[in-house]
Amino acid sequence: MFITLEGIEGAGKSCQIKNIVAFLEARGYDCVTSREPGGTPIGAQIRGVLLDPVNKDMDAGTELLLYVADRVQHIRTFIQPHLMAGRVVVCDRFFDATLVYQGYARGLDKDLIRRLHQQVCDNLQPDATFLFDVAPAVGLGRAWRQIDNGGRTGRESRFEQEVLAFHQKVRDGYLDLARREPHRFHMIDAAQDIESVRRSVEQVLARLFS
Repeated sequence: MFITLEGIEGAGKSCQIKNIVAFLEARGYDCVTSREPGGTPIGAQIRGVLLDPVNKDMDAGTELLLYVADRVQHIRTFIQPHLMAGRVVVCDRFFDATLVYQGYARGLDKDLIRRLHQQVCDNLQPDATFLFDVAPAVGLGRAWRQIDNGGRTGRESRFEQEVLAFHQKVRDGYLDLARREPHRFHMIDAAQDIESVRRSVEQVLARLFS
């Protein structure tokens, strides 16, 4: 099974990955985790370019193609081999992130983004997607506190430095995708405390793996 986690900056996705793996491994499932961008050695180099605030003037088209390049390498060398081996793959961000950040928020053609995914990313779709939903002001506040206290690196803060309106477009895009695919998306109220979020996630996992 292929599980993805989505949400705006500071939504708490990364905090929940270890809990998801622990929940599934306790029930006998073999799990691996990854992230986008940067889930492979080549992808890590692409991640450095994409998230570095020095590159604040990057063209939206350049940004899109770098994300697609990262994803092709990730799918071919990591995700598909593990899925074929029968493992559960849990990934922090995937194609939905590109659709909302570069499509809904940057204004690039969403149909073009979908065609690129179909043609060069094997149209790989997650079996289940957790959408950690939180107000942009709350999420960004969390993200900047993590950067300020050293929990996250400022060298990867290009998106955190976007204006609040940009992050609202991202959130609205995610909510629109969730409305369109209610069978795949599982909404999690990320404004809750960490333990409450963990319990919400585990309730969904219990249904998915029943």
